Amino acid sequence: MSATAAAATAVSRRVPVRGAERLSYAVGAVLVGSGLFHLAVFAVDGGPWDGPVSWRKPFTFGVSFGLTLIALAWVTSYLTVGERTRTVLLALFTADCVLEVTGITVQAWRHVPSHFDMETPVNTAVAMSLAVGGGLLVVVLTVFAAAAFREPPAGPAGMALALRAGFALLMVGLLSGAAMIARGVVDTRTGHQQEAYHSTGDLKPLHGVSLHAVLVLPALAWLLSRTSWSPAVRQRIVLAAALAYVAAAVGALCWGLATT
Repeated sequence: MSATAAAATAVSRRVPVRGAERLSYAVGAVLVGSGLFHLAVFAVDGGPWDGPVSWRKPFTFGVSFGLTLIALAWVTSYLTVGERTRTVLLALFTADCVLEVTGITVQAWRHVPSHFDMETPVNTAVAMSLAVGGGLLVVVLTVFAAAAFREPPAGPAGMALALRAGFALLMVGLLSGAAMIARGVVDTRTGHQQEAYHSTGDLKPLHGVSLHAVLVLPALAWLLSRTSWSPAVRQRIVLAAALAYVAAAVGALCWGLATT
């Protein structure tokens, strides 16, 4: 089979849009809208931007979870995953995104911290549900990441590289998030409640930057497929972008360590 025919076959392997994918797109859009709404609330109501109680949290988490959900619904269509398995995983991920954003948003309106707050039964229930939900996110995303590396993803030139680099960076984001949660829980359990709210700042920049590589890099590969450039040129551009993203993640980690 020629290289052109192989590329055409790979592109044709992309899974058609299904109901679970449409639902993920719709819910993701609602979550992004919720985040933007809370940015407007911050503009009107004011208050601190940083800290455990801030309108920043429902804004950033709403937009971040919404974009990640939309990205995952799209990019997993290029992976070699059974249709039923993908549907179940997307449904779990969608529900979990709603749980995480809802918990954070409710606590923001209650003017109490959403994470590591064990001071009342209600706050403990919210904090623990967010922690459990975070664990489920890790499981679902790890399954999709494994699929990306097990078999070459479909798509135009550079898409396979973009997806693999995106999922690798996403795993870095998940690991940094898990480290922040573990550190905060340890501080809380050992009686250092206030320290728990401020002990994770050094990893936040890395966490935020690395999470969205799975959207940025595949989007670049897709946009390049709309150009007249050769597959080899597009592949090199995606490679350069992936290396630049890695450098940005390292820079974010250094920034976090230097400023906390």
